[in-house]
Amino acid sequence: MIAKRMEGVSEYYFSQKLREIESLNKEGKNIINLGIGSPDLPPHPDVIRTLQEEAAKPGVHGYQGYKGIPALRQAFADWYQRWYRVTLDPDTEVLPLIGSKEGIMHICMTYLNEGEEALIPDPGYPTYASAVKLAGGKAVPYLLQEERNWYPDLEALSAMDLSKVKLMFVNYPHMPTGQQVNAGMFENLIRFAKENQILLIHDNPYSFILNDHPVSLLEVPGAKEVVLELNSLSKSHNMAGWRIGMLCGSKERVEEVLRFKSNMDSGMFQPLQMAAAKALSLGADWYSSINSIYSQRRDKVYRILDILGCSYELKQVGLFVWAKIPDHYPDAYALSDEILYGANVFLTPGGIFGSQGNRYIRISLCGDLSRFEQAIGRISNSYK
Repeated sequence: MIAKRMEGVSEYYFSQKLREIESLNKEGKNIINLGIGSPDLPPHPDVIRTLQEEAAKPGVHGYQGYKGIPALRQAFADWYQRWYRVTLDPDTEVLPLIGSKEGIMHICMTYLNEGEEALIPDPGYPTYASAVKLAGGKAVPYLLQEERNWYPDLEALSAMDLSKVKLMFVNYPHMPTGQQVNAGMFENLIRFAKENQILLIHDNPYSFILNDHPVSLLEVPGAKEVVLELNSLSKSHNMAGWRIGMLCGSKERVEEVLRFKSNMDSGMFQPLQMAAAKALSLGADWYSSINSIYSQRRDKVYRILDILGCSYELKQVGLFVWAKIPDHYPDAYALSDEILYGANVFLTPGGIFGSQGNRYIRISLCGDLSRFEQAIGRISNSYK
C-alpha cells in the first residue's frame, strides 16, 4: 500500500501523454509534439567548454557542500544585481538548487504542517499543488482570469479566511498565460503578504524569454521580509537537463530551507556549478540571440492558431503561446485530441493548469522552424 500522502496526487499529465505519444509513434504516426517546454537549443559553447575542462580535473568528483560553491553563489548574486537590480549576499541569501522544481518541494516541506494551506494560481504550474499535497498541506486555488489580465484579485482573497494560509505561489512572467507584471502589482502582493503573514514564493524562470525587461519580486523594498524567489537556468540558458536552479531571500529563510535540503541531497557536481557560473556571466547578446530564434518560432505558432480560429494576446512573453479556443469546442481537451488524432500534432490543453484554463490551449516554442512548418501543413490539411 502506498502512503496516504500520495492520495490525490496523480501522475504528471505530461508523463502520461508522452507514453500515449510514444505508442502512437510505434504505430507510425510520427507525432509532432508542440506541448512540452524543453529547450531544444544548446547552451553557449563557452558553458559546454567550461564543463568539459572542469570535469577533466582531478579532485572534483567527490561530494560537494550543500550550499553550493562560493563561485556559483557569487555568480547568482552578480546576475541578480546586473539584471534584476537586486542586491543579495552570496554567502547567506543565495542557495543553489538541483533545479528549481526541487525548491518548490523543499519549501513546502520546510513550512507546511499537516492541514495548513497554500494559495496556488489557477491556471498555474501543476507542481505547486502536488508539492503542497505531498507535504501534507492543502492547496487552495486562487483564480486568474483573462478579464483581470491574469492577475490575482487580492481584494477577494483578503475577504477569505486566511488563518491557515502560510504560503502563496506567484509566477510572473506567468506560465501558462505569458502575462507580464504590471506597475504596482508586486507592491500590492508584498502589502497583502505582510498584512496576512503569508510567505510569497515567486517562481521566476521565464523572465528572459521574449522579454527585454526582466523583473524580480525582490526588487520591491522590504520584499525579503515575506518573499522567497526561485530561478533557473533551464529556460534562460538552455540548460534544462543540467538541473541548475536557485533560491534567494533573507538569510533566515534560506537557512530554514537549507535545513530540509541538506537532508535530501549531497550537493551538485562541481564542474556543473563552474559551468553554471560561466553561463550567468553571459551578456545581453546571448539573450538577444535566443530570443531572435524564439520570435521567429512564435510567428509560426500564430499561424497555427489562426488556422484553428483561436484568439491570443500579442504581448505575452515566455516559452509558450496561450490562446483561447473557438466557442464550438466543449473544452480544450476536445481541440487537443482532435488535432492529435486528426493531424498527428500535440498541443497542450489548458485545463491541465486548472479550471480557468479549460478554454485555452498552450503551444511550446521549442522546436526548429521546420517542425512548425510541418505542423502548419498537417493542421491546414486536416482543416480543409
